[in-house]
Parts: sequence; C-alpha cells; structure tokens
Amino acid sequence: MKKGETSIGKITKYRFPDEGIIETNGKRVAIRHAIPGQTVEYVITRKKNNNMKARVLRVVESSGLENAKNPCEKSGICGGCLYQTLDYENQLRLKEDMVADLLRAATADDFLWEGIFQSPQIFGYRNKMEYSFGDEYKDGPLALGMHKRGSHYDIVNVDSCNIVHEDFGKILRATREFFFERGVKYYHKLTHEGLLRHLLIRRSVKNEELLINLVTTNEFLNAGSSSDSPDFVDKKTDNVRVFPLEHNPKLHRLLTEWKEMILSLSLQGKISGILHTSNNSLADAVIDQGTTILYGKNYITENLLGLEFKISAFSFFQTNSQGSEVLYEIAGKYVGDTTGMSVFDLYSGTGTIAQLLAKVAENVIGVEIVEEAVQAARENADRNGLKNCRFIAGDVQKVIGDLNEKPDIIILDPPRDGIHPKALPIILNFGAKEIIYISCKPSSLARDLAVLNEGGYTMVKACAVDMFPHTSNVEAVVKLSKRDINHHIDLEINEDDLKDISVKKEATYSEIKDYVFRKFELKVSTLNIAQVKRKLGIIERENYNHSKKENQRVPNCPPKKEQAIIDALSWFGMIE
Repeated sequence: MKKGETSIGKITKYRFPDEGIIETNGKRVAIRHAIPGQTVEYVITRKKNNNMKARVLRVVESSGLENAKNPCEKSGICGGCLYQTLDYENQLRLKEDMVADLLRAATADDFLWEGIFQSPQIFGYRNKMEYSFGDEYKDGPLALGMHKRGSHYDIVNVDSCNIVHEDFGKILRATREFFFERGVKYYHKLTHEGLLRHLLIRRSVKNEELLINLVTTNEFLNAGSSSDSPDFVDKKTDNVRVFPLEHNPKLHRLLTEWKEMILSLSLQGKISGILHTSNNSLADAVIDQGTTILYGKNYITENLLGLEFKISAFSFFQTNSQGSEVLYEIAGKYVGDTTGMSVFDLYSGTGTIAQLLAKVAENVIGVEIVEEAVQAARENADRNGLKNCRFIAGDVQKVIGDLNEKPDIIILDPPRDGIHPKALPIILNFGAKEIIYISCKPSSLARDLAVLNEGGYTMVKACAVDMFPHTSNVEAVVKLSKRDINHHIDLEINEDDLKDISVKKEATYSEIKDYVFRKFELKVSTLNIAQVKRKLGIIERENYNHSKKENQRVPNCPPKKEQAIIDALSWFGMIE
C-alpha cells in the first residue's frame, strides 16, 4: 500500500492510549482514535518499511465492546471522549489491560498488580474546562467549544457535554450567543486578527463555587470611534501591548455587559469570580498576560480528604475532584507511615499530596514550576495549619540539585511527558528508600521505569485509577523500593559445585550504550567500550580496537565517556 491509498480492515490489537493495529499481508497499520474490534475504512498517511500510519475515514462495523446506551450527540465529532460508545465496565477493562501490559513490558520485577479503581462519578465529573472560540466550518457562525477530532481549526459546540456539570453548558451557550449577537469576531490563528480566544470555567464540587475566565486579545472593536483610546501597537516592535481595561473603554464596556449577563443566569452553583485575561501572544495556548477581576474574587476553594485548597484560574488541580480523593488515598497507602520522615513532593501543583502527607511527616518539600500554584500551595498550607511544608518555585530539574535535605520518600507526579531525563539522575542520587510515581500518561511512566530500575529501584506494586471516564486517559500509581545492595543469602557450596558455576556476567554493547545514554545522556561507540574494557583488563579479541588501515590513528575514549562506561560495567557486574 502507498500513502494516500484507502482500505478496510479490523482492529485486532491495541496500544495505549488509543492506537489500533490492523495487520494486513505481513504489514502493520497503526490507527489512532480507534477501538479494538472495530472494522474501519482508513487512508494511509505515512509509510516506512513494513509499518504504516493511517487515519480513520469511517467506522464500517462497530466493536462488540461498543454497547453504551445514549452516547453524546457529538460522538465521533468532538475530540474529547473516545470511549463514550463503550459501557463503563468495558472502559475499565480496556484501560486496566493496557496499563498492566505497559508496566509488565517495562520491568522484569515481580510486582503486585492491584487492578483499576473506578471514578466515584462517571458523568459530570470534570471540575475544569478550557473552551476555544472559532467556527465549526470555514466562514461559519461563531462557535465555542472543543476542537473537532483531527482538526486544529474547526470548533465543535458542546452545550450538552456529558462529562461536565450542566452549569458549564449554560455559561457556554449564553457566552456564545452574547458575542454572536454583537458580531464580535474570534481570534484567527492565521491572520492574527479578532478578539475572542478562550473561555475557562472551574467548579468546586464540595462548595459548588464557579470561577469564569474570558480570554481575549486587546484588539479594538471595529464599531465606533477609537479616538478616546491609546494606540495599541508598539511602532518599534509591532507587538501588541497589554493595557489596563480603563485604557480600552470599548472592551471594558463589552466585558461589563458580558459580566452582567453571566450574573443574570440561573445556575445551580454560586459564582465566586468572573475574570478577564489578556492574551496577545501568537501561540495557540492560554497565556496569562494580565488578569483582571470583573466580579468577586480570583479563586475558588475545594475540600479534599479533610483539607481545604484554594484554586486559582491557572493553578494545577486534578480535574476530577472526587476521583482525586481515590487517587490520593491510594498514594497515601502506598507511602505508608511517614511519621518522623522527610518527604519530597516533586511537581507538587497546589500542594495537595504534600499537605495530606504533612499531617504526620516530619517535613515535606514541594517543588513546582508554576509560581501561581506555589503561592496557592503556601496559602493552602497556612489555611490548613500546616507548618512543616515548604514549597519552592522552579523547574524540578534545576531546583532539586540545590536541595541539601535527604528525603526518605519521594513523590513524583510529573506532567504528561514524564520526568525530564536530566532530572532523573539527580532524583536517583538522593537514594530515597521509596519512590511513589503518579502518572497521568502511563506510557511516560513505563519509559521512566527503565531508568529507575537501572538506578537501583524495584517496583513493588502498582494500580490504575480511572480519573477520566469516557476518554482514553487513565492515571497509574506505582510504588518502588530501593534495592538493598548489602542483602545476601548464605549458601553452602562445595568445591565440586564450583566447577559448574560461571560467575562471569556479560552485558552486550547495546545494553552498555543504552545504560550510558539513559543515565548520563552520552552517546558512546562500540570502539569506546572496547577501549575501556581493554584498559581494565577485560580482554577483547586481538586488534579489536585497531584500525585495519596502516598508520591510522585511533582516538582515545574521552575521560567523561570512560567514567560513564566504567559505571555501566560496574552496574552490570563486569568489574568490581
């Protein structure tokens, strides 16, 4: 098959998080956004050797797993919930199998698999949504919702989304109609013109508070005179500058009308704050270039496991409040008794895990890159009367090297891409007795597990937690313990037995190269390894590391690479 060709096939294998595999004529076709057992028509988008990637054109026959009743009306269109055609039991089974397979393939450790824990609430569970303005098709009417699956431009209106509270839909629909009636344009990614960019809504489940944030550029409205406002274009740089709203009276008036309209809505929750954020960057992301409170305050509060947390517009907080209680209870059980212990909570967000552990630990240090989240974590600790928590703002890979404390336990809860390769060796050097790794992308966890294993940690137990019903996403929690290098078993072996025992341990060149790259981020050659082995008396075959050309100079292995190779040889037991 060639790129652009279409065909029909059945998904027979599946990989996390949503990649189906079709095997045809000895070749593999990988297709995203598919479900095991589906028969689909697809088009080849990429081909390399016997492996191809493809895109689904249509579902020819549904999978036997797709037995859900009354799925969302936007099923298959919105880019959000892939699994909504599966009943919840099938969703759980599919997610559990994928996570368990990932972890078993990532380690040789004989760990305890504890299965998957379900979300207490499977509909209306999300406490945060980030909606985008745009149109459903080119030059169509104003839309406000989620990106269409497979599209960077088209937006799908999602007024009746099943995974959020109904208040979200009311605010969404009213906001779209308000700006549509006034002819206000959305920000166009290609022309960089227009006003409307995003609508953010957060909701606390326990306190039923709402925080609503409208994100726009500072572009003037076309209607009316602009003589009463300053020039918004910096003539020297051609960059749009951000001014306070009082210097942009037209935008101020528009936002005031929008705020009053929002406050007039009949909602189940209480509006705690209405905000406006300026974002004039070219990036297609929510970037805070100045936030103004239009009404109330700039945060909501949520209660989790007996503690209260302040959540601001941009701080990280788990999107499933009730599910997060399940997640953190499991993490707490994996940690165990922390009495008198020192704990590091890396990627700490608003300090949720840190504060739950601080109730009995001697001290807890949290590290988080988002300064707003760190400030919220500090306020949350004061709010909860916890004096043994310290939160540091900064990138984990840059900050942890300056910490002088030695942790007994390290909690890792990184973003989706996992732990930065430069941070992993530093984390390993702390030598903590235990590491609890919480992952919102198990494939990143599986990658990091290989390095943690090599660094002397054994996976003891693991489980999955379904924080995202109806989507292909799932959390995983693992407990790793530091291997006791002094542990030994006394055996009685006589002289005859020794003849049958080989004590020599060899590692392949590929294994040594992989170890060095993962731990030190150095690429070493086969020649480098051979030179070091010869230098250490691990005899290679004659002239292995000599060029066949006459009088050809062979460069010596650089000292830095030599030390890394020696470390690898020691790790594999090839030298003492």
